[in-house]
Amino acid sequence: MGHAEAIDPNKPLELQTEKNRLNILGFWIFLGAEVALFGTLFAAYFVLTGRLADGPGPAELFEIKGVLIETFILLTSSFTCGLAIHEMRRGNKKGLMIWFILTLLLGLGFLYFEIEEFIHYVHEGATMQTSAYWTSFFTLLGTHGAHVSLGIGWMIMILIQLARHGLNTTTARKAFIISLYWHFLDVVWIFIFTGVYLTGMVM
Repeated sequence: MGHAEAIDPNKPLELQTEKNRLNILGFWIFLGAEVALFGTLFAAYFVLTGRLADGPGPAELFEIKGVLIETFILLTSSFTCGLAIHEMRRGNKKGLMIWFILTLLLGLGFLYFEIEEFIHYVHEGATMQTSAYWTSFFTLLGTHGAHVSLGIGWMIMILIQLARHGLNTTTARKAFIISLYWHFLDVVWIFIFTGVYLTGMVM
């Protein structure tokens, strides 16, 4: 028969078992691979900046108001996600779930405005086929948006597990890992906001 895994009550709930600590370390390594992925996409974007062919340029289409709304929503969602983990460490399952739900709603709001933005660009003649620049733009932002969508689905599954099984070392580990993932996406967006939108508006 196997032995129950030792629990260290002096550490945060998500770090109390060796399995959890190893899983979290493994996820940090996974995020390193994600950094490489987005680094490649950013490199391609910057190499292809200015390759507009006969299509419109970013300065013609980018609107600071919409981008600021998306940025505010996503950064606020990072804050609510942080509050969720704070409540988790206080042992407050209800607080954890409430803040996760708010994070989900903000994530959905971000996706709504991003899709509206993409539709606007397409109507103005900017698609992935228009030029190399717009191909790199939609690939970079589409990949980020797909990651946000994945994060939303992932968080929903964790909420279901919290509702069914309560707050324990396993669900705490999963909640903590999704919070790392979500904060990572917010950091990527900051680079998109500065490297894509702000520079694009002055091209």
